[in-house]
Amino acid sequence: MNEAATSLDRLHDIVMPPDVPWWPPAPGWYAVLAVAVVLLCWLAFRFWRSWRANAYRRAALRELASANDAAGVAEILRRTALVIAPRADIAQKTGDDWLDWLESRGGGAPSAEMRENFTRGVYARTTDERDITTLRDYAARWISGHRRIPTDNAPAS
Repeated sequence: MNEAATSLDRLHDIVMPPDVPWWPPAPGWYAVLAVAVVLLCWLAFRFWRSWRANAYRRAALRELASANDAAGVAEILRRTALVIAPRADIAQKTGDDWLDWLESRGGGAPSAEMRENFTRGVYARTTDERDITTLRDYAARWISGHRRIPTDNAPAS
C-alpha cells in the first residue's frame, strides 16, 4: 500500500501549453496586410482625385446660394458648363437649344415655366422669389448631377 500512496503522490495536474501569441502573425497575414495597405492607398488616391475634379461643382453651388435673379443663375450654369465642354459648343447655344443641351447632360427636363424664366426672365429681372428658388433648385440639381463630356485623346491624323 505504501507504493499506491507513493504513486498517487507523484500525480500532477494537466499542464496546458502557453497560449499562442497573436504577434507576430503568420507570414500569410503580412501579404494580406500589404494588399490591404495598397488597396487603401489606391482608394484614398481615387477619392482625392475625385474630390479635386469636383471642385468646380462645389464652387458653383456656393455661388448659386447667393444668386438672386434668373440672370445670375443662368450665368452660373453657363460658367459651370464651360468647365465640361468646349467654349465653341457652349457660346453658340441660346434659348431652347441651351436648355436642351442642359437636359441632355443629365439635368432633367425643365418645366415650361422654367424655360420661360431662363429665356425671358434673364432680361426682365422681375422674376418672383418662388421662380428664383425653382431655378436655383434646377441649377443645383444640374450642377450636382451632370455628366462630363468624354474627352477623346486619339491623335488627329
